[in-house]
Amino acid sequence: MIILETENLILYPLTMDFCCQNYVDWLNDTEVNKYLETRGEQTLQSIENFIQKQMDEKTNIWAIVIKETNKHIGNIKIDQINLKHGHAEFSILIGDKNEWGKSYASEASRKVINYFFNEYLLLRKINLGVVISNIKATKLYEKIGFQTEGVFKNHLLIDGNYYDSIRMAIFNPKFKYE
Repeated sequence: MIILETENLILYPLTMDFCCQNYVDWLNDTEVNKYLETRGEQTLQSIENFIQKQMDEKTNIWAIVIKETNKHIGNIKIDQINLKHGHAEFSILIGDKNEWGKSYASEASRKVINYFFNEYLLLRKINLGVVISNIKATKLYEKIGFQTEGVFKNHLLIDGNYYDSIRMAIFNPKFKYE
């Protein structure tokens, strides 16, 4: 994995250097983890195990770091890459709530998507799933070019309730479809 850079951010491959109490605190914050699979009761050891697994599996996951302050604010990932069909799965977390609303998620997302569409694997499509009630995330994804492809009804169990999951995708404009 390489380091990616934008105007305001540096995306570093996620390593143990990013395992710290702040990261643990993000994942244990109910406002941050509301729509995450990983929710609460995280420890330095569980974060260390997660990072080690990502490193062992050579997952394309980056730490999102603000250039000006060298502050780690979240992670972004492309995984489940299917080279035969030319698609992969996208996810992003801005864990530091002080950095919400500053367009860092959009900036990092555009960089990673561009990298996978134009520089690295030349993927033709990137997919994601988002809980239907996560309006902020849905608006972000639409803003950067994702389109709704479908809805999985009562797909996710969160706090004892089932929620629909919106499946979204962005297509590489280099590919032409009839």
